Amino acid sequence: MKNRSASLREEIEELIATGQLQPGHHLDETELAERFGVSRTPIREALIQLASMGIIEMRPRRGAQVATISPQQLVEMFEVMAEFEAMCGRMAARRMSRQEQADLKTAHEACKEARDAEDPDEYFYKNEVFHYLIYRGSHNDFLETQAMNLHRRLRPYRRLQLRVRDRIANSYNEHDQVVQAILQGEAELTANLLRGHIMIQGQRFADLIASLPRQSA
Repeated sequence: MKNRSASLREEIEELIATGQLQPGHHLDETELAERFGVSRTPIREALIQLASMGIIEMRPRRGAQVATISPQQLVEMFEVMAEFEAMCGRMAARRMSRQEQADLKTAHEACKEARDAEDPDEYFYKNEVFHYLIYRGSHNDFLETQAMNLHRRLRPYRRLQLRVRDRIANSYNEHDQVVQAILQGEAELTANLLRGHIMIQGQRFADLIASLPRQSA
């Protein structure tokens, strides 16, 4: 049962990340149980796990719903995410093995293929692999866990960013600079590049906020 609830958590999390379950959406245990062909018990356990991650909210007498984030909270969370990425990148530039560097280059090439195919969903997944390799390359388990947790919490919004015009092309170009900095062992440059890559401010933030109602429609 524990393994099933964990896989259900991942499946429901994916529905949220890809926008099939929107912020504020009520999560009915019976409907989810029918959808996945299971009893309500593993569904309830999966929802509890998602609530502990902040991805959904459990409300007394009103059940669960997909968590909503205010614009102010979104800015604050991306600010912290940018610093996590910067720290991971700084350490990765100093600590990545040659094999890890090779894996990063392979992930970067996969992002290029998704960019060239003009497939935002495929780029979204390849982009995640790219960032996860940098977290792992930090060789700091605690930092990796914290970065992964916040990355997962922001997944729906990071995905929306990729649907803003020209964002995929710009994202790939920023990745290219990050890869070169890591390969050259430029720790502070890598940190600065990743910080700028993640931060949403000015026009980028306005574009992200403007995309929310259209995605919900």
